[in-house]
Amino acid sequence: MTKTEDIAPEQLNSAEVEITLAEFLESHPPGSEALIVQLAGPKQMERGQEYYNLLASDIELHCSSPKCGGTRSFRLDANYSYTVTNEWNNKFLTYVCRNCESTRRTFAIRVCVTDVGRGRASKLGEYPAFGPPVPARVVSLVGPERELFLKGRRSENQGLGIGAFTYYRRVVESQWKRLVGEIIRVAEKVNASEAMIANLKRAASESQFRKAVDMIKEGVPESLKIQGQNPLTLLYGPLSEGIHDEPDEHCLGLASSIRVVLTELAERIGLALKDEAELNEAVTRLLTRKNPKSGEGAA
Repeated sequence: MTKTEDIAPEQLNSAEVEITLAEFLESHPPGSEALIVQLAGPKQMERGQEYYNLLASDIELHCSSPKCGGTRSFRLDANYSYTVTNEWNNKFLTYVCRNCESTRRTFAIRVCVTDVGRGRASKLGEYPAFGPPVPARVVSLVGPERELFLKGRRSENQGLGIGAFTYYRRVVESQWKRLVGEIIRVAEKVNASEAMIANLKRAASESQFRKAVDMIKEGVPESLKIQGQNPLTLLYGPLSEGIHDEPDEHCLGLASSIRVVLTELAERIGLALKDEAELNEAVTRLLTRKNPKSGEGAA
């Protein structure tokens, strides 16, 4: 297959759908290439050399700083010069969060101008890694398999379906007892029936994930069900399928579904335990409050 670097800029396919540089940086993983509209300004000359000033508008990215903790607008760092030519140029683009002015995102790209204002870009890499942040609750839920889960997320971001599915599968198969244990914690907190809790504990003592899932098909707290379905049943379904003959796109869809269900389960477990903790704190505060006149606890 011919690589982009082997093709002269003027020979690139002009019929390809154009996107902005901001769209490219925001939504395309490393390894991607695209035809960019409004890439550069008018031609400039200096000492007989032609060059163009890169046109880089603000981009919208997640900012992980304590002040932000969400999607924010990032501006290109004006302390650096960004010029490109009609040949391939390797560039580092550094962006700074406009809100906290501390978080920085750096992109390594290869770019060339192909026509008036238009050009071609290839993303070589970025730091921090491409993709939305992984919620802390799901990282905590998978415990010892944190690194495998993050590898799965990176594979998914790169569109590597078989790799992502394999990593997520390893995580669930390794940590399903941990998941059942967290479900038991929620069941006990919400005062689920003794029969449900006992059944969950029997499932946790099973050696096979399949048998455990069969035992508790309906036996989980309602607050943990996802669209009325047992999350463990949802997770087990795709894991029971073979992937040897499946196309990468199919595996990517399954991998994404596993991640979404795991993330939702983590959020629901965290919310259930948090709500109960807040309720206990409120009850304790009311029971131990002091009489403002006597300085003694309430009767």
